[in-house]
Amino acid sequence: MRYQLLRKPRVLLSLVVIVMLVAQVSAQSAATPARPDRPVRPERGQARGRGRGSMGINGDWKITMENNNRQTTAILSFSINRETRALAGNWISFRGITELKDVAFEDNKLTFKQTTQFRGQESTSEFAGTLKDGKITGTLKRDRGDSKVVGERVIRLPRCVGSWAMKITAGEREYSGTLTITADKERKLSGKWISRRGESDVRDITYERGRLTFKRVIGTGDNKRESTFEGTLRQGITGVFKSERGEAQATGELIGAAVIGQWNLDIASERGSRKQRLKVNSDLSGMYGSMPIEKINLKENQVSFKIVMKFGEREFEMNFKGEIKEDKLTGEMTTSRGTRKVTGKKIVRISSRTRRTRPTGTRPTGTRPTGTRPADN
Repeated sequence: MRYQLLRKPRVLLSLVVIVMLVAQVSAQSAATPARPDRPVRPERGQARGRGRGSMGINGDWKITMENNNRQTTAILSFSINRETRALAGNWISFRGITELKDVAFEDNKLTFKQTTQFRGQESTSEFAGTLKDGKITGTLKRDRGDSKVVGERVIRLPRCVGSWAMKITAGEREYSGTLTITADKERKLSGKWISRRGESDVRDITYERGRLTFKRVIGTGDNKRESTFEGTLRQGITGVFKSERGEAQATGELIGAAVIGQWNLDIASERGSRKQRLKVNSDLSGMYGSMPIEKINLKENQVSFKIVMKFGEREFEMNFKGEIKEDKLTGEMTTSRGTRKVTGKKIVRISSRTRRTRPTGTRPTGTRPTGTRPADN
């Protein structure tokens, strides 16, 4: 009986001590500031221009603006800094490139500010809009009046699109030809094969995650022969043709690889240099600013293209001729108003695979062997 009476105070004392220790630990945790090198991650959709939510706006968007029954086009280009995860943007038009300020994308709502200079005067416009069903819609507010904005994503061409210089090796014999793959607006692939024997059909083309397959049909009627190709597309095409005659190894290099990709340009003028972007697709079509280029010509290291702009019933023509040396472009842009010097540098993107395999403590040089395929465009 005496033992039980002494036991109860001991239990109560133990409980009191435990409660006091828990309270002390909680107070210390609340007073300890968060470590600066471990920021608390915001909930999805709450970060301004950061995190996974920004991926929905990342890339190029072709926008159309309407003001006083006049329509103009431009490119909105958004990118995410891989280190800070901050969202950045550029407004690209036929006048040049303008860096956007205060870019934010949150809960499918997009806002930014744009500062431009015209005839020595600076003006700031503000955009507010939404991304819904794959389209950007909103209003750009300026001193000269508001403009309605509608934008759609610029769809990238599949990596297999373009013309490829192919070599086929069967035993001791070697053949060559040009494989051309095109894509329509729905990204449906079609192709043809041209060699010294003539043109043959390329059918049933599939490309997914670096794997390329197709059928090549040679001849007609009773003389028709069919072969199938299976291979991969990395820095070039490598694979095997199979037919009733056996197997043959095949390799291919992208024609025009030296010019294909994105170029940052500097355009000289009496009022100073201005920035512009040249984007060359794998089928050698492209965009100069927001202006489409039907065909970009590359012969050895000489580059040329023509742009025709329409303003109402008037046409305005621009002609470029230049030279590529490694990752640099120099040339001249000629219009009815005269000739301007153009210099440019190619943007080489480092793939995620390169970053993962890079030794600790080293930095990528940003260089790429000449003639290899550039990053996606």
